[in-house]
Amino acid sequence: MVVTGRTALLALVCVAAVAISGDLGAVVTAVAMGLLVALIVLDVLLAASPRALRLSREGDTSLRLGDSATVSVTLTNPSRRRLRGSVRDAWPPSAHASPRSRALAVDAGERRRVTTTLTPTRRGDARAAGLTVRSVGPLGLAGRQRTLSAPWTVRTLPPFHSRRHLPGKLSRLRELEGQHTAMVRGQGSEFDSLRDYVPGDDVRSIDWRATARGDGVVVRTWRPERDRRILIVLDTGRTSAGRVGDTPRLDHAMDAALLLAALAGKAGDRVDFLAYDRRTRAQVRSSGKGSQVGRIVEAMAPLEAELVESDPAGMVGTILGTQGRARKLVVLLTDLNAAALEEGLLPRLPALTSRHLLMVAAVRDPAVDAMAEERGSADAVYRAASAERTLDERRRVTAELRRLGVEVVDADPEHIAPALADAYINLKAQGRL
Repeated sequence: MVVTGRTALLALVCVAAVAISGDLGAVVTAVAMGLLVALIVLDVLLAASPRALRLSREGDTSLRLGDSATVSVTLTNPSRRRLRGSVRDAWPPSAHASPRSRALAVDAGERRRVTTTLTPTRRGDARAAGLTVRSVGPLGLAGRQRTLSAPWTVRTLPPFHSRRHLPGKLSRLRELEGQHTAMVRGQGSEFDSLRDYVPGDDVRSIDWRATARGDGVVVRTWRPERDRRILIVLDTGRTSAGRVGDTPRLDHAMDAALLLAALAGKAGDRVDFLAYDRRTRAQVRSSGKGSQVGRIVEAMAPLEAELVESDPAGMVGTILGTQGRARKLVVLLTDLNAAALEEGLLPRLPALTSRHLLMVAAVRDPAVDAMAEERGSADAVYRAASAERTLDERRRVTAELRRLGVEVVDADPEHIAPALADAYINLKAQGRL
């Protein structure tokens, strides 16, 4: 049972009546309070029961971070009484649901639709907490309230801001493929086309069946193989929880991974995805050629940085055990944290680099670079010394990785995605994929 502001107002009137009634105060109090309680009970009995409502939901099930989604719930009143009151569709605070509550009136046998707009500020799944319906009696003094179950989930996907770089990177990739076609005609391992023989062609490229069917000698032409395997590994351990600017390092890494996945998919490569810290948090295995970006985005959406130290041995073992022994490009998005890498990953790299080409990509914090330039005061000098030590450790780890044959991409949040895409294209240009 709930009471309204009108009941409080009547109670104040009763108090005022008692104050001016003098010797009759006790009698007036008893009569007034008895009457008020009777009216409240009557109002509750006459109010339509929220429990009788039938609910059904519809609306958006996913959106990108920064966009808005709408979710509707239809309330059907099968009872013989008119339901009048208010309704509140409850969602987690990060979903920023609006409006928070609204007036509701559903006649007997009718239905009403209530629409809520969600503007989430975090990735992941937002689940409806319940629909609270308050039914007020005809006197407006009191009523009934009940929270009804109306399950619905809206998944907030990574925003993929780096998508704007994709047309330029694809243009460069197409230009590179055109150069390969012109420069290495007749080489490679993937069949391209047939053409007439010209003096100087390798006789081993003659297609004897096609030659037998025609009047001249026909040779096969080839192009560099396009169907390469790429495994994108996202480190979701404690180092990915650090914020660079206003955004966790993990989200910057996701954005770079999505651009690489989209670019590699357009290039005809097979892209797999793995999120790992001490266990596998998400995994996407390519089922064939074509873009896997949609599936990777879905897998990334609920991921959060885990406040645990990543297990490098388990990570390397999982990488080596994914989809056979075929050589692939492994792109590990992590932090160039000297303590974490030197004690964990570096000793295990030879087992990985002996079978696969490894690239490590890390998000560099521009605030550390700015701190290293500070002077001005004694405190600023101490901050600069601390920042310079951090940068020196980062340079040392980078040099050690490169000595072991690892490609390293280290860039600030604004440039990490295009820098990683450029590194991938450069490997293509060098024929290392």
